[in-house]
Amino acid sequence: MSLLVVLQEVAKAVVDLAPLAKLGAGLAASIATIGAALGISKIGSSALESMARQPEAAGNIQTSMILAAAFVEGVSLFAVVVCLLVAVG
Repeated sequence: MSLLVVLQEVAKAVVDLAPLAKLGAGLAASIATIGAALGISKIGSSALESMARQPEAAGNIQTSMILAAAFVEGVSLFAVVVCLLVAVG
């Protein structure tokens, strides 16, 4: 047996990292969700403030707000799916 094989066997016997990977995936999914919530709330807040200052541009601002919120939600959904794949796999 080579030294590498012996070290791999010792590492397997000493530490099982699967539970830590699942914990890390759960934390990453929650951080991604919290980040998306904060981002969407900031988008909504800024859009409402802009509409209050310039009511004639409300339609354009609302369209941009919905589009930006959809992109943020899409990125957070992608992050949560990746974290779930790590946790399951």
